[in-house]
Amino acid sequence: MNFLINNLSEPFRIDSQSFRSGCPRRFASLRFNQPKRKETVMKVVTVGKRLVSVEQIAFVEPFDPAANPEFKPEKDFKGRIVLLDREIVLTEQTPEAFASEHELHLFTEDGVAVNRSIVFRVETFEPTESFKPAKPYQTRLKWRDLAGEEQSKLLVTPPETVIAEILNAKAEMVRTAKRPSKRPGRGRNGSRRMEAFRG
Repeated sequence: MNFLINNLSEPFRIDSQSFRSGCPRRFASLRFNQPKRKETVMKVVTVGKRLVSVEQIAFVEPFDPAANPEFKPEKDFKGRIVLLDREIVLTEQTPEAFASEHELHLFTEDGVAVNRSIVFRVETFEPTESFKPAKPYQTRLKWRDLAGEEQSKLLVTPPETVIAEILNAKAEMVRTAKRPSKRPGRGRNGSRRMEAFRG
């Protein structure tokens, strides 16, 4: 059983109306609403001396020093940032703190924070004779890296819960993007106060 979790999008609207200038009224024309240009802001995280784009992060998981006894870092790393291509960057933040600061979704049962903007495929996982993990994993989370290669991450969280939480997280992301900005207040004479910004 597998499920595809895709991004939510809005339909493009086309309005039509007749010409209001010198053309005869019996002719009509389609008028296409030009989409407003949106400023794209790339979120960048500074991890040590390295700059990492949040859009390139697949998930963040706890860092276990005991799993690599030969590796003795100078800093107290608490999390592993795993990029889309499986490259790893260590951070002194826990997955919980990183998720809260950079708006990732946290699966509390696993302590793993995933990027809400990625298209994930959710599959059930069952151990095989050749692969029997120590943890009781139930879900395999899949995505594609920038080269189109398939990557995956095993989770203890049940697949139904993973699907529900990812969908809710994506819906919340869309609601946040659509949330209207506050309208400027009115002055004493009823006119709206405008704030100036330096470019």
